[in-house]
Amino acid sequence: MGKIALPCVGMVLAECAQTGLIIVSKAAMSHGMSNLIFVFYSNALASLILLPFSFLVHRSERPPFSFSVLYGLFLLGLLGCFAQIFGYAGIHYSSPTLGTALLNLIPGFTFILAIIFRMEELDWRRSTTVAKSVGTVVSIAGAFIVTLYKGHPLIMKNSESDVFHEQSLSQQSNWFIGGLFLAADCLLSSAWLIVQASILKNFPVELIVVFYYVFFVAIQSAAVCLVMERNISAWSLKPDARLISVLYSAVFGSAVQVGISTWCLQRTGPVFVAMFKPLGIVIAVAVGVIFFGDTFYLGNLVGAVVIVIGFYLVMWGKAKENMGIDVRLENSDSSSQNVSLLQDKMIETEKFLQ
Repeated sequence: MGKIALPCVGMVLAECAQTGLIIVSKAAMSHGMSNLIFVFYSNALASLILLPFSFLVHRSERPPFSFSVLYGLFLLGLLGCFAQIFGYAGIHYSSPTLGTALLNLIPGFTFILAIIFRMEELDWRRSTTVAKSVGTVVSIAGAFIVTLYKGHPLIMKNSESDVFHEQSLSQQSNWFIGGLFLAADCLLSSAWLIVQASILKNFPVELIVVFYYVFFVAIQSAAVCLVMERNISAWSLKPDARLISVLYSAVFGSAVQVGISTWCLQRTGPVFVAMFKPLGIVIAVAVGVIFFGDTFYLGNLVGAVVIVIGFYLVMWGKAKENMGIDVRLENSDSSSQNVSLLQDKMIETEKFLQ
């Protein structure tokens, strides 16, 4: 467990930053900011922040920069660009709650893609495969329990906020369209994890990869904005919720959250990183109860317990893989047969010498 303890802490911090990003992006778009321009400003500012740090940290350990790496980074930026555009559009048309809930599709999509591209082995004779598969399904189920099932209220702080929240959700006329955008975001995010994992195998410098990623996203989103956004006033950044949201997204979203996720991905793989997406809705519920006075329901508690069980199964499977303990049953049988044959040979040799 020692090898995955630090990545676990990092991914919890990354999901906290992701939950905050969903909240502030909704606030920015509620103040009239376009999701396309929000993506451009966030990644452009993040690239300026990461430019000096990335090359200073990796100044003595940079591998050769080939055309295939550049192509992979451009593809990574393209996937991330449209994932962000679809994600923020889905939040704009629906709500942060639905956006956080549908992020739970990412572990399933990532696990399937990792199996297709042979980044994860699907061998049901191995206990680690069973643990990771069952843990992924259990965590996703727990996250949907938190989202869809309320039950009896356990902690009531501000019932008026809950009534307002339910009314605001019922007023979303484009909820279905928002759900489609968010589902597309999940699929692209899963592909983004797979492509990033393949890039890091040949170019294992995390901060430089993150810099080029946000740099390409900024360029690609700028091209989309020039085509889609013809209103000059939409580009203005007034000192209000829009400016604060862009600053938060650039620092804690694009730089910190993506940087931590990339560092964890190189050490653990894409499925491990995707497994922490269901934790986001638990964090969102905790933030709502502590800071916004939301009601804590029985469904929140049950879903959180189920998610913890799923996390434990996946972490157990990853720990066994890292320790090299898990073996196939037929391998253990053959090895025991080899040991017994060797012992028989030794007995025969001793008899011959006697």
